[in-house]
Amino acid sequence: MTELSILLTTAASIAFIHTLIGIDHYVPFIALGRANGWAMKKTMLIVFICGIGHVLSSIVLGIAGIALSAGLSFLVDIEGARGEIATYFLIAFGLIYTVYGIRNAVKNKTHTHLTPDGRTIIHSHTHSHNEENADYDTGHGESAKKKANVFWGLFVLFVLGPCEPLIPIVMYPAAARNIFALAAVTSLFAVCTISTMMLMTFLGIKGIRLLKADRLERYSHALAGSAILICGVLLLLLPI
Repeated sequence: MTELSILLTTAASIAFIHTLIGIDHYVPFIALGRANGWAMKKTMLIVFICGIGHVLSSIVLGIAGIALSAGLSFLVDIEGARGEIATYFLIAFGLIYTVYGIRNAVKNKTHTHLTPDGRTIIHSHTHSHNEENADYDTGHGESAKKKANVFWGLFVLFVLGPCEPLIPIVMYPAAARNIFALAAVTSLFAVCTISTMMLMTFLGIKGIRLLKADRLERYSHALAGSAILICGVLLLLLPI
C-alpha cells in the first residue's frame, strides 16, 4: 500500500467519522427541514451548499497557511477559535429559533368559532390573514424573509464551523509529499464530508417521517429550535 493510498484512506475515514459523530453536521437540517416542510430535494440542496461552505473555509485557510509556510499550531489555534465561535453561534441560533417557534405556536393555538346556526368549529390558524395572503400571492412577504434568514443563518454557521481534522491530519501530511497528493486527499475529504452530511440528513428525515406526531405539528418550530440549541450545548460541554 503506497503512501498516497494511506493518505487517501485516512482522509476518507476521518471525514466520515468526524461528520458522523459531529451531530451539528446534520441535526440542524433535519430539524429545520421538518419544521419548515422542505421537500427532500430542497433539503439536500441546502445541505450541499452549506457543506461546500463548511469544507471550503477550512481548505482556503489550509492552503493559505501552507503557501505562507505558517506553523501548524498557529492554524490549529485559528480553527479552534472558529469552532468555538461556531458553537456559540449555533446556541444563539437555536435559542432565537426556539423563541420564534414558541411565539408561532401561541399565535396558532387551537380555538373555537361559533357559526350562526349555533355549531362550534374547533381549528387552528394564525390571525394574520392579510400577511399570509400577501405571502401566498407574492412570495416576498415576511414568511419569505424568514425562510431566507433560516438559510443564511445555516450557511454562515457552517462557514464559521471548521473541519478540525482537515488541516493537521490531512492537508499538511499530503502537502509534504506533493501538490497532486494535497489536491487528491483534500478533494476526497470534501466529497466524503458533504456526502455523509447528506446521507445522515436523509436518513434522519426519513426516520422522523415514520413517526406519527401530528399533535406536535403546532410546536414543530419550537422543537426544531430546541434540538439545535441542545446540539450546541452538547458541543460546548462534550468533546464531540
